[in-house]
This record gives sequence, structure tokens and C-alpha cells, in this order.
Amino acid sequence: MKLVPYSQQAVYNNISDLTNLEKVRDRVPEDKVQGFSFDADTVSLNVAPVGELKLRICDREEPKCVKFETVQSPVPFNVWVQVLPVDENSSKMKVTVKAELNPFIKSMVEKPLQEGVEKIAEALAMVHYE
Repeated sequence: MKLVPYSQQAVYNNISDLTNLEKVRDRVPEDKVQGFSFDADTVSLNVAPVGELKLRICDREEPKCVKFETVQSPVPFNVWVQVLPVDENSSKMKVTVKAELNPFIKSMVEKPLQEGVEKIAEALAMVHYE
């Protein structure tokens, strides 16, 4: 869980519309991510060594959760971004990934996937949501 110094509604409003990724475009490391593009519902990027990823918002539960599914990925997975209120000016954000993996693939991608989720959560926690 990452503490975010903005209200639950402000955070939800920003993560539920992916055009707001423009605010963090300059923080995306170009040596690790290429082809970073997005619209209101989808985000695409090419991540070394994983390859081409495209995620789409598949569910929005205002103001507490945005769910994503893979459209294009070497490994299919879902991502949930939950936003929980702390008080009127702060909230907590939790990013969860669920992937159906066979044991062989799981041993290879589990750690990079977890590290990727942690980087997503850190980036989302740094966004100015007002």
C-alpha cells in the first residue's frame, strides 16, 4: 500500500481516465520502455525484456477501484488499482496483479512482474491528482 496525499475521489478520477498518464510521461525510463501510448481506456508500451504490452480498463468501481485486463501480452494478467480513503485529504493505493501461470513460466516472470507492479504503484503515488 502506498499513501497518497490526495482524496480518494481525486485519485480515482485520474486513474480511471488513462489520458491522465500524460502527467507521468516524462518519468517513464526510455531505456526500459518504448512505444508508450494511451487513450482514455488503454495503455500500450514495449518493455524490455518482456515485449509488447497493451492493457485496457475492463471495470471501474467509483471511487474505489479500476481493473485492467491484458489485450496484448506474452503472459495474460489482470491488474487492480484499489484506492481506499484515509481521511478527506489522503488515501491509500494498492496495486494487485493476478496471472494464471504454469509453474515453469511463473518461476521466470513472478519476480519481474512483482517489481513492475511496485514501480507502477510508486509512479502512481507520485502523481499530482488535483
